[in-house]
Amino acid sequence: MPAQRRAAAAEPAEAAATGPRVLKKYPNRRLYDTRSSSYITLADVKSMVLKLEDFEVRDAKTGEDLTRSILLQIILEEESGGVPMFSAQMLAQMIRFYGHSMQGMMGAYLEKNLQTFVELQKRFAAPGMGLNDTKAFTPEMWTQFVTGQGQAMQGVMNAYVEQSKSLFTQMQEQMAKQAGSLFQGIPGMPGGKRPG
Repeated sequence: MPAQRRAAAAEPAEAAATGPRVLKKYPNRRLYDTRSSSYITLADVKSMVLKLEDFEVRDAKTGEDLTRSILLQIILEEESGGVPMFSAQMLAQMIRFYGHSMQGMMGAYLEKNLQTFVELQKRFAAPGMGLNDTKAFTPEMWTQFVTGQGQAMQGVMNAYVEQSKSLFTQMQEQMAKQAGSLFQGIPGMPGGKRPG
């Protein structure tokens, strides 16, 4: 038995109630689940994500948090394997925000929009809606659903629009502040000295 496998097997399984499930990543790129005391694959981690399980991935030697890195690997596999979610243009636009002063705002904007989309999805998939049953999902049923859910969906969409508007306003204010400090002291520019 290799030394890493012996070391991993000797680790005690962590109790479920003590926090997130801890996965350890070894130098040989293998993932070890401390809860089940077994090695797992990226497909297993994807399954945890789909089941909404709380977990974190740690470097076995340093303890560094590698969760984002593993999630990005899963996204890369998904994007390479089937029908991609992100177009090349969208990815290029996202890359352009790295190192940009608006990077933090863009991350928050995308996250909030995704949260709103998930909320819409939950409402559509709620029990009794019949939207999970593709055989029962007819145009007539869709019309009935939209008619019956009009006010609720309108509220969600209004909240989404307000949230987007608020984030956009914050982005504009941040840009104005940065422009003001950048051009401070230059006559005729935003934030600059006015001719006296």
